[in-house]
Amino acid sequence: MNKTFKDSKVRLITMTGLMAAMTTIFTAYIFHVPVGTNGGYIHFGDSIIYLAAAMLPMPYAMLVGALGGGIADLLTAPMWMIPTVIIKMLIVIPFSSRRNTIMSKRNLIAPIISFFISATGYYIAEAILFGTETAILSAFSGSFIQSGGSALFFYLAAAAFDRAGVKRNLFQFEG
Repeated sequence: MNKTFKDSKVRLITMTGLMAAMTTIFTAYIFHVPVGTNGGYIHFGDSIIYLAAAMLPMPYAMLVGALGGGIADLLTAPMWMIPTVIIKMLIVIPFSSRRNTIMSKRNLIAPIISFFISATGYYIAEAILFGTETAILSAFSGSFIQSGGSALFFYLAAAAFDRAGVKRNLFQFEG
């Protein structure tokens, strides 16, 4: 194994851990707003997951979502942990990390698709946990606010990071 490959794996694992920790903090503590009586809350942790999905290969981004979201729910609303791990892994699928920039046509639309994945996933989870009568209203209204805020934060961060060349500089490996 050459040094470049080893360094790139270490860099990917380090970024995965860092972004999972940031996801946990942004989900559980920063702008954490409880909603309703079901233990749910609005947060901007998804924006970090979106950034991870646009910067890291998919398996690593899925780990960011699963670990960051799962740990946040373990700390704040444990009943949601299992659905969150699954849902947060799925919301990275619409994104692409194949360019030197974070923002692309695909990543511009991806947060909107992720909203539907998240809202549908939490609707199913809430229907299982609490019944279907209230699930659709709370799942989609909370997801709309959360996903909208996370998308806005993602767009702003992506524009700033692309202007600074963060992705290009961070993942440029020398031979």
